[in-house]
Amino acid sequence: QVHPVESGGGMVQPGGSLRLSCSASGQTDDPHSMGWFRQAPGKEREIVGSINWLSGNTWHADSVKGRFAISRDSAKYTVFLSMGDLKPEDTAVYYCAVAPKTTRSFTYWGQGTQVTVSS
Repeated sequence: QVHPVESGGGMVQPGGSLRLSCSASGQTDDPHSMGWFRQAPGKEREIVGSINWLSGNTWHADSVKGRFAISRDSAKYTVFLSMGDLKPEDTAVYYCAVAPKTTRSFTYWGQGTQVTVSS
């Protein structure tokens, strides 16, 4: 069983930066992709971005494009979300998810890490 574990959340002032990490515990072969999602209070969960494990190609939502960047350490089944120029509307619980090759859909989810952007 794969268990993504997120870390790196916290509180930051507007304009600040944070870097989230996610390690896929139990992952024994290359996934199809890994992704980051977020859920703000009172809102539905939305995708922030993803990375294709084979190609390394990344995709980012328009709301974070140019401010956030997904990267990976393929040897450790770890993905990172580097967040810059943070805004109060980025406040949310951020989740990591793994899409195995068998399903190509995000099947395994982490518990989430809180990011709060406030002055």
